[in-house]
Amino acid sequence: MNSKNLSLYLIPTVLAEYTSDKVLSPQIADAIINLDTFFVENIRTARRFISGLKLGKVIDELTFIELTKDTPAGETRQQLLDLTKNAGIISEAGCPGVADPGAVAVRLAHEIGISVVPLVGPSSILLALMASGMSGQSFAFHGYLPIDKADRKKMIQQLEREAQIRNQTQIFMETPFRNNQLMEAVLETCQPDTRLCVASSITAVDEFIKTLSIRHWRKDKPDLHKKPTIFLIG
Repeated sequence: MNSKNLSLYLIPTVLAEYTSDKVLSPQIADAIINLDTFFVENIRTARRFISGLKLGKVIDELTFIELTKDTPAGETRQQLLDLTKNAGIISEAGCPGVADPGAVAVRLAHEIGISVVPLVGPSSILLALMASGMSGQSFAFHGYLPIDKADRKKMIQQLEREAQIRNQTQIFMETPFRNNQLMEAVLETCQPDTRLCVASSITAVDEFIKTLSIRHWRKDKPDLHKKPTIFLIG
């Protein structure tokens, strides 16, 4: 167990550039100031994020450990065991551990007795749900839907049924450059009265969040190409 009495801080980052002063708690800067080792999904992005906070940290003196969906769990476990000081996890965007490979490090930290400290920050999933007007009592996040058209259609139909039967909000996303194709698939598959929320570029200057019936969306489709977007069916 944690004989070293170490902690692993879960450090949220911004969803949109140049918004740290608006969306990040001072608690995040306080944590980063006292840390020198970070597990990160993208080293370049993490370095730029910390540098942009202007905390006086010398970036080249920090240790960044890459943690992606392809990182072997055994490798991450050993890296955690090798820690002699507290460390942090920084997501590519939003909150670590939520639709994020940082969840693996968090699980392993619990297993080996390292304390886990979550910090408050923006989550595109929860912000989209908050703004959707759909059920926040019961909801499910499904991540990325299948790329294959037939499989994707079946999945969308299944999510629509779950939303109707359970009154449960169904949340999903797509790689930004395929957003328009997913939007088209949802509009072709769902019933006219089904509600769809599109939450795009959350917290950015061009933020777009709107909930309409499929019938209304078919008349006026937004261009979501290369814009980080969360989709919700209710």
